[in-house]
Amino acid sequence: MSDKKQSVLVAGANGTTGRIVVELLKNSDKYEPVALVRRPDQQKSFEQYNVSTILGDLESDLSNTIKNVDKAIFAAGSGGKNVKAVDQEGAKHFTDVVKNAGAKKFVMLSSMGADNPSVMPELEDYLKAKHNADEHLRSSGLNYSIVRPGALTDKNGTDKIELQEKLGKHGEISRSDVAKTLVDSLEDDVRHNQTFEIISGETPIIEALRK
Repeated sequence: MSDKKQSVLVAGANGTTGRIVVELLKNSDKYEPVALVRRPDQQKSFEQYNVSTILGDLESDLSNTIKNVDKAIFAAGSGGKNVKAVDQEGAKHFTDVVKNAGAKKFVMLSSMGADNPSVMPELEDYLKAKHNADEHLRSSGLNYSIVRPGALTDKNGTDKIELQEKLGKHGEISRSDVAKTLVDSLEDDVRHNQTFEIISGETPIIEALRK
């Protein structure tokens, strides 16, 4: 078996959750992060940290920019400013490009409520965009895990979560624990082609993912 690390392309690498994802990947003995960034100054900051980068924008054509990817994590978000272009169309385009680049696993950061956007009118447009992006990934033929966290906080992570396909309740979870769930979901045999919700809980993350 090869000791070569698997490349993991991270969309949204410069975001709050994305930076934690990159850090976890960088400290892993299995993965090598590649940060997709929009601006040269972002590229420089990652490369100073010895993290490979690709300069590209989710709202532009990435098909000639992204090649030879082992796995991918989509952790990008528009922050509500350009929901359809980034959270929906950007995610769909990224899915297609990553598939064509040979990715073996795709982990999507979605959101609790994406299966029924009308339940939360104040977030309906955002949740619709996430729903459409999730559906596109499901039909792509890629091996995927779709992770739908509750409300994100900046609290310290506990490395423990509650996970169900449908939790049936709301709750919070730290960005740190979400990032760890995304990274642990990269395993080929973890939650293969499944969509699930997570909030803070009592079960160690990898154990919850393998149940």
